Amino acid sequence: MQQLSGWIHAARLRTLPLALSSIMMGGFLAIINGSVNYLAFILAIIVTTLLQVLSNFANDYGDFTSGVDVKGRIGPSRALQSGRITQAQMKKGIILTSVLTFILGILLLLVSNLSTTGFFTFLIIGVLAIIAAITYTVGRRPYGYRGLGDIAVFIFFGIVGVLGSLWIIHGKVHPQDAWMAATSGLFSVGVLNLNNMRDLQADKIHGKNTIPVLIGLKNTRLYHIFLIGGGWTTALIYHILSADHWTQWVFVLTLPLFLIHLKSVFHNEGANLDPFLKQLALSTFLFVLLFGLGWLM
Repeated sequence: MQQLSGWIHAARLRTLPLALSSIMMGGFLAIINGSVNYLAFILAIIVTTLLQVLSNFANDYGDFTSGVDVKGRIGPSRALQSGRITQAQMKKGIILTSVLTFILGILLLLVSNLSTTGFFTFLIIGVLAIIAAITYTVGRRPYGYRGLGDIAVFIFFGIVGVLGSLWIIHGKVHPQDAWMAATSGLFSVGVLNLNNMRDLQADKIHGKNTIPVLIGLKNTRLYHIFLIGGGWTTALIYHILSADHWTQWVFVLTLPLFLIHLKSVFHNEGANLDPFLKQLALSTFLFVLLFGLGWLM
């Protein structure tokens, strides 16, 4: 039981709502656009969850081996840092999760009625997603240590997560859907930015050059406004172009949560920012739920 609790801790369940938000956004857009392959939708949710868990395992492993988690960390303790899981066990866990993700990803593509070109296109994208999940903090030159994590999150939680899942479970993508993909991507980058803002001092010491380390706390807070404000702007553009009934605007009920969040970010730093990570992830999840509910009504 203790070993199981260690793996559950390493999986970081509180990060899963954010990962699911992008797939659910794709699913709601598919319903709006007229049809859903529900088997593919379910498999997409499972594969996305595994990718997030894989990313969390790899992040735990990479930050521990590089020394970031050994000294100076102010966020929640990690599985390796706390000794709940050994490095050897985590390495095996990363390999096993990668293989399982790949197998279920192939199954997802097989049930998605894709053309041959589409199948191999998404196969390449899937392999790149697995590689990206691992190499964020693992390897000789992890891209998360060079300020590139934000771009990767926008691509995989926004463009690929929303438009890719939409294509797989619906069969086509409409140009206006890109606005909601951008919303999902920007909110997701916001969560990463808040995480990096919290760990700014420790990351600076250990040479992990995230965006907050590169531009400083003051500019990072302004960047955070851009991410959250940008996500709302793209959502509003989508609805101005597409909405034809007042119920489709019900997602606006979540706006106070995001405004409260921004105020909190400007009045806290370091470890005090940690509670707002979960708050932003759950606010994004609720945003997506109300977006879908509004259109279904």
